[in-house]
Amino acid sequence: MAVINTDTIVIGAGPVGLFQAFQLGLLSLNTHVIDALPEAGGQCVALYPDKPIYDVPGVPVCTGRELAQLLLAQARPFLPRDDASGQITNLHLNDQVASVQPRADGGFDVATRQGLQFHCRAVFVAAGAGAFVPRTLNLAALEGAANLHYHLPEAPATIPWAGQHLVIAGGGEEALSAVAALLDVPANASPVAITLLHRRDQFQAEPALEAQVRAWIVQGRIKLALGVPSGADIQDGRVTALHILGADGVTQALHLDHLLVRLGLSPKLGPLVDWGFRLDRKQVSVSPDSFQSSATGIYAVGDINTYPGKKRLLLCGFHEATLAAHHALAQLKPDQPQHLQYTTTSALLHQRLGVAS
Repeated sequence: MAVINTDTIVIGAGPVGLFQAFQLGLLSLNTHVIDALPEAGGQCVALYPDKPIYDVPGVPVCTGRELAQLLLAQARPFLPRDDASGQITNLHLNDQVASVQPRADGGFDVATRQGLQFHCRAVFVAAGAGAFVPRTLNLAALEGAANLHYHLPEAPATIPWAGQHLVIAGGGEEALSAVAALLDVPANASPVAITLLHRRDQFQAEPALEAQVRAWIVQGRIKLALGVPSGADIQDGRVTALHILGADGVTQALHLDHLLVRLGLSPKLGPLVDWGFRLDRKQVSVSPDSFQSSATGIYAVGDINTYPGKKRLLLCGFHEATLAAHHALAQLKPDQPQHLQYTTTSALLHQRLGVAS
């Protein structure tokens, strides 16, 4: 695979990471954004997509999902889409940065778990509390199973379990929301049967959602299986059944065609701890005037960083991203005059944004 050359890499596609990409683009620094989740928006979309946010400047109220869409729209001049696929060409989702290695001639070699290779001149870590990865069932037998899933497909046409028996593991908002979403897809993309698997007959979700799911159970639209997975049957690289230990101490086989695990997300620092900068209680220590870490050329913005007086607020993350971008520009282009320009009056910024002056 060819190495991708870019000025900067942004690790994290949450609100602060998306605004970081906008600020870098505004300063004519091209960037690629990498995130472990299948959708941009970070924890705002992954954890509370429909809950209101009230403290974004100039936006009296919006949901987490709406905020992500607004930030994507704002950054669109610097996150272009492919005309054929509609995908953002420099936004890499469902992937994680595996290594960041300083280069002898300056800059960094960045590699991801999906095999992407980058040469960049600066790295911006906007990973929130870490990379949000799905919680698992902790069954070694399931590792690598081809029919094990953690996310809903982006489009109904790509649903792999159409016409088959799907088991959804979990009893929280994520699992119950998945049930609701899958009962709402077209018939030709719907599973022939859905079983909701949870350790006990108690859910943790919004009352209205729980009531709806319980009504579907009574109506027979979905089945409920109670117990703790204790093992699995694997055949030809696919899980064919889970061994479920019930409250009565009896283990039964739950046969399935596909398994969708929806137990929520857990933030992990992962390889970030090996990238050579100073950490303070699992956060990256930065200088508050530049938000550069102890490793020259690596910046940290948003919830992942710490410094005296730090406040873990979105608006603070936006401020940090702005100062970090300007500091990086001065370091990467020292011979370029550092004139502060304003989007209200600058013809150059209008040109970069693609708007008429």
